[in-house]
Amino acid sequence: MLPQNREHVSLQFVTGLSEPLSAPLEVGFDYTRSLGPVHSRFATELSRRRIVGVRGSDGRVHVPPIEYDPDTAAPLDEFVPVGSQGTVVSWSWMPEPLEGQPLQHPFAWALVLLDGADTPVLHAVDVGSPEDIRTGMRVQVRWAEQRGGGIRDIACFEPATGTPAAPDEAEPEPVTMITAPVHLHYQHSASPEESRYLRGLAEGRLLGQRCPQCGKVYIPPRGACPTDGVPTEEEVELPDTGTVTTFCIVNVPFLGQRITPPYVSAYVLLDGADIAFLHLVLGCDAADVRMGMRVRAQWKPREEWGYTLQNIDHFRPTGEPDAPFESYAQHL
Repeated sequence: MLPQNREHVSLQFVTGLSEPLSAPLEVGFDYTRSLGPVHSRFATELSRRRIVGVRGSDGRVHVPPIEYDPDTAAPLDEFVPVGSQGTVVSWSWMPEPLEGQPLQHPFAWALVLLDGADTPVLHAVDVGSPEDIRTGMRVQVRWAEQRGGGIRDIACFEPATGTPAAPDEAEPEPVTMITAPVHLHYQHSASPEESRYLRGLAEGRLLGQRCPQCGKVYIPPRGACPTDGVPTEEEVELPDTGTVTTFCIVNVPFLGQRITPPYVSAYVLLDGADIAFLHLVLGCDAADVRMGMRVRAQWKPREEWGYTLQNIDHFRPTGEPDAPFESYAQHL
């Protein structure tokens, strides 16, 4: 029987299981891409407050320009200047803008048919309310103060008030690359098996699970054997020693790297496990790391531990004789 204050009852109280761990997960990177000749011309013209389309085989002017004809698939290269004013073809209201969108206050997404174009472009229209926009409404480009970023050079559209801004006469540097920041926000909830594994790490323990049919020990645990498809309920505590099965020497620097190359990333098969996992092998020259090398976890100081495999700073050689190839050949 559940207590009366059920809303405060934890999963652990009811079932004996701990509540799954959950934490925010932030992923972000700058996506840099090169532009082909068509998109480079479009971006370059935008940087000087001009807009160009490209003419297709049927005579239509496509804005933004497309690289290949939609009917014949032939490359397109006849650029056509179009106006910076146009007409709203259709629209929808954005009451709560999302991160990264052109405006951070309510606005309208609209298909705008620029003067001289035959296909509409999708962009934001800065109006105060849904009552301030309508199909057929005349709008004009509001240019960004800093340009050279492709379509972001158009900050948004706004109601047309008169003469559009004059283009820059200076010849700009060609825009051949653009960088688009990407940010993803997750609330990641671990499975019950993964949560027990993470709680074990917070205690300095390495917990796997054994398949009741094939006997394989998986770490981190999956909750089910991928070979037999049955639940893995038997928990197995593993030592923090193992064998290097495969490895690579990292020589290329990259953003966010915490170790200066060269260093070694290796798959380490813990003693008693059947699945190796990726970690660092330090404490020796990178050139000395080899398949079969015996290693031990180098834990961070206890006060730095959390619910993460990063509690193990790296693995280092134990000095034991190498494991025979046959002992890990089935785990590569």
